[in-house]
Parts: sequence; C-alpha cells; structure tokens
Amino acid sequence: MTYRTGTEAFLHGVRTLIPLTPGVIPFGLVTGVLAIELGMSPGMSIGMTLLFYSGSAQLVALQLLHNGALPAAIIATALIINSRFIMYSASLAPYLHHLPRRWTWPVSYMLSDQSYALCSLKFLSGEPGRFAPHFFAGTAIAMWLTWQLSVIVGVFLGASIPPTWSLSFAVPLSFLALLVPNIRSAPTLGAAAVGGLIAVMAVNLPYNLGLVTASIGGVLAGLVIESIREKNGEQHLDNQEDRP
Repeated sequence: MTYRTGTEAFLHGVRTLIPLTPGVIPFGLVTGVLAIELGMSPGMSIGMTLLFYSGSAQLVALQLLHNGALPAAIIATALIINSRFIMYSASLAPYLHHLPRRWTWPVSYMLSDQSYALCSLKFLSGEPGRFAPHFFAGTAIAMWLTWQLSVIVGVFLGASIPPTWSLSFAVPLSFLALLVPNIRSAPTLGAAAVGGLIAVMAVNLPYNLGLVTASIGGVLAGLVIESIREKNGEQHLDNQEDRP
C-alpha cells in the first residue's frame, strides 16, 4: 500500500493496531484493579501507568511492591524485563533516527511490543516509505491509549471491589497467559524452564531477589541455547558443502 499523505499512513497504523487491542485490554484491567487492591490510591495508580508505560514490568513491580521488595530490586527487575526495547529501538532506528529530538523522545516512550511487531514488518517491506514515522505514530498512539484507558477503567473497578476479594493471584495467572503463547522455540522453552526452576529454588532469597536471579538465569539460558543452535546450523551447512 502506497500512502499519499502522512495522515493516511497514521490512520492506517491505527487501523492495523486495533485488532490487537482485545489481547491487551484484559491485562490493563487486571493491572488497574491490582494497583487498588494492593493499597494504591486511584491518583497514584493512574500516575504510575502514565509514567511507567510497560505492562509486564508494571505488573511485576506491583507484585514486588506487594511482597515488600527493596526499591533497587524492583528497578533492576523492571530494567531486565524492558531490556528487549534496546533491540527494538536499534531495529527501528534506521527508519526513525532522522526525526528531530522533540519527536524521538515521545517515539521512544510509546514503543511497545505490538507497535514494534507491526512496524518492523512494514518497514522491512519498504511499504510506508517516507511516511514510516506516521505509520509508527498511528500504531504507537493507538496502543498507548488502549493501555492507559484499560488501566484507568481497572482502577475505578478496583476501587469498587471489596478488600476481601483478594486478587493478587491474578498476577501469576496474567504472566502465565503471556508466557505460554510465546514459547515457540527451544531457546524460549529453555529460558522459561530455567527461569521457572531458579525462581522456585531462589524463592527464599532475601529482599525478593529470587525474581531478579531467575530473570537473569532465564535470559542466559535462552542465549546459550540459541548460540548452540546457530553453531549446529553452521556445522550442518559446512558438512553439506564438504560432500562431493
């Protein structure tokens, strides 16, 4: 599809993102409800989601706050979880680096898994052309609004739920729902298995450092397995080339 104007590219980005929103809204609702259930005021909960635009890291931070973790452990965990955005940014940089600084900051803030997945495919095909930033803005703003509004609705739902309805169990259930569909290869399976095993074994570490340790262990396991796969693939190609 060839875009004639930036507005057309922007609106197409919005339309492209909309089908992904049903999978995001439930997690936003859970995040808002949990923030209230864990003792945060509506204003604080909404302020957190505006400042802390990262669904998975936000859910983990809420759980760690509930467990009384040290602030340093919460920050470290959030940074580990969000380290994937470094790779996302590097991948999109060739298409967006020419933007002025007043635009690169909002673009960086609004980057999400969904926007990256949609834009990386479009940008590689060269379809958006010079309107690539407009297409990205459409996906990013649509995703941002979906998340913020769903969390806000969850906040006000949570304020009306009796405290006796303990909903903290929803955090691990939410992450299971995020985890299972993403186990699609040996590296992801290895990362999930090693991370889960370490989390169980390190559950009694002080200051709730078990989650941080499990996160690092899972990432390293995935990298090692991926490295082994690449080496085996190269050896297989070399063996094929050596055959007469």
